[in-house]
Amino acid sequence: MSKVAKAAIGLMVATLIAKILGFGRELTLAAAYGASSTSDAFLVAMNIPAVIFTAVGTSLGTAFIPLFCEVRSKDGDNASVRYTNNIFNVVVLICLVFAIVGAFFAPEIVKLFALGFKGETMEKAVYFTRIMLLGIPFLGISYIMMAYLQVKENFIIPGLMPVPYNLCIIISIILSTKTSPYILPFGALIGLLGQFLFQLPFAMKRGYKYQSYLNFKDEYLKKMLWLVGPVLIGVAVNQINTIVDRTIASTLVEGSISALNYANKLNQFVMGMFIVSISSVVYPMLSKLSTDNNKTEFNKSIITSINTVILIVIPISVGAIILATPIVKILFQRGEFDARATYMTSVALVFYSIGMIGFGLRDILGKVFYSLQDTKTPMINGAIAMGLNIILNILFVKFTNMQLAGLAFATSISALVTIILLFINLRIKIGPFGGKYVLTVFIKSMLSALLMAAITLFIYNNLSVILGIGTIKEIITLALSIGGGAIVYASCVILLKIKEVNLILDTLKSKLKKI
Repeated sequence: MSKVAKAAIGLMVATLIAKILGFGRELTLAAAYGASSTSDAFLVAMNIPAVIFTAVGTSLGTAFIPLFCEVRSKDGDNASVRYTNNIFNVVVLICLVFAIVGAFFAPEIVKLFALGFKGETMEKAVYFTRIMLLGIPFLGISYIMMAYLQVKENFIIPGLMPVPYNLCIIISIILSTKTSPYILPFGALIGLLGQFLFQLPFAMKRGYKYQSYLNFKDEYLKKMLWLVGPVLIGVAVNQINTIVDRTIASTLVEGSISALNYANKLNQFVMGMFIVSISSVVYPMLSKLSTDNNKTEFNKSIITSINTVILIVIPISVGAIILATPIVKILFQRGEFDARATYMTSVALVFYSIGMIGFGLRDILGKVFYSLQDTKTPMINGAIAMGLNIILNILFVKFTNMQLAGLAFATSISALVTIILLFINLRIKIGPFGGKYVLTVFIKSMLSALLMAAITLFIYNNLSVILGIGTIKEIITLALSIGGGAIVYASCVILLKIKEVNLILDTLKSKLKKI
C-alpha cells in the first residue's frame, strides 16, 4: 500500500496545482471583464458542456476501469487495447452527435441555463455555446484517456489534466482584451483539445495505440453501457440535491444561495484535494483485485482506504466547525462580501462540515461497489439519500428556525445515513471485512480531534487578544492555531498506534529522502 500512498500524495499535489490555476483563471476573467454581459455569457457557455457531459464522462470512466481489468485478465493486453479503442471510437461518435444537435439548438439550451438573458448578452451566450459545444468529443475522449492512465497506475497526469484547459482560457482572455471578446470560446475549445493531447503521449508510453476499431455488438461495450446507467443516475442524484437546496434557499433571506455556494466550494475543495485523490488511486487497484478474486488483499485495501479517509477528514471537519468564521472571513470578506455574508457562509460551513466524513466515505464506498461491478447499490442508496435530503430540507425550513443551517444540515444527515446503508450493504455483499477495526479507528480519531479542537481554540483565542485585529495579524493567528492543532492531532494518533498513520509517515519520509 506504500505505492498507493505515494500515488495518492502525488495526485493531491497535482490537484492542488490544477485548482490554483483554475482560481487564477477566475481572477483573470474578473480582472478583464468584471461582472459584465461578456463574463456572464462566457461563464454560462463554459458551464453548459460541463453540465451536459461531465456526469456522462465521469460515469464512462467509472464503468471503463473494472471492465478493462476483466478484459486484460481474461484475454490479455492486446484485447484490452482493442476494448479501449472500441470505447474511444463509440464515445467520439456519440459526442459528435451531441455537439451537432447541441449547436443547432444552442438558443434553447442557453435559455435553460440562463432564462433571463436577452439582447446582446443572449447573442454572445449562443455564439460562445455553439463554439464550445464542438469540444464535447474532446471532453469525452479525455475522460477515456484519464481512466486508461489510472488503470495503468499513472495518476499525476490525469490530476494535471485541467492545466492546459485553464492555461488556454487565461491566454484567450488576455488576447480578447486586445482584440475581441469573440475569441474567448476558441480558447476554451483549444483547451478541451489540449486536455486530450496532454494525456495522449503518456497513455502511448503505457501501451495505448490507436486503432480504427468499432464494434457495437461487443459484449464488453454492452456490459459497460449496462453499468454506466446506474452510475449516471447516481451522479445525477447529487446534482438534483444541489438544485433542490438552491431552489429552497431562493425562498429564504437574500444571499442564502450564495452562502450555500461558498460553503459548498470549501467543502468540495477538501473533497477534491484528499478524497478524490485517494479514491482515484485505490479504484483501479480494487478493480484488479476483484477481477483476480483476491479477497484478502481486497478487504485490506478497503480498510486502509476507509481509515485513511477517516484520519484525514475528521480533523479537517472538526477544525472547520470551530474555526468557520475566521476561515470564511479571511478567504472571502472583502468588497461586497460583508460581515453578514461571512456569518451566513460560516453557518452553512459548520453544518456542511458535520457531514464531511459522510461525503468522503460515500465516495470511497461507492468505488468499492463499482469495482465489484455493482452500480445499482450506490444508485439505490443515492436515491434514498436524495429523498431524505428533500424531506429534511422541508422539515428544517418549514418547522424549525434553522433556515439556511437546516439546508446544510439536511445534506450532512443524508450523507451520514447513506454511508451507514453502504456499510450494511457491503457487509451483506462480501461478508465481514473489518468493520470493528474501522469503528476503533473512528473513535480514536474523534477523540484526538476533540483534544485538538480544545487546544486549537485556546491558541486562537489567546493569540487574537495578543496580536489584535488586521488582515495579516488574523492570518497569522489562524495559521498558528491550525498548525498547533495539527501537531496535537498528529501526536495523538501516533500515540494511539493507528497503523495507517505509519503508512502515511513512511510515505512522507521516503519523499523527504528523495528531496
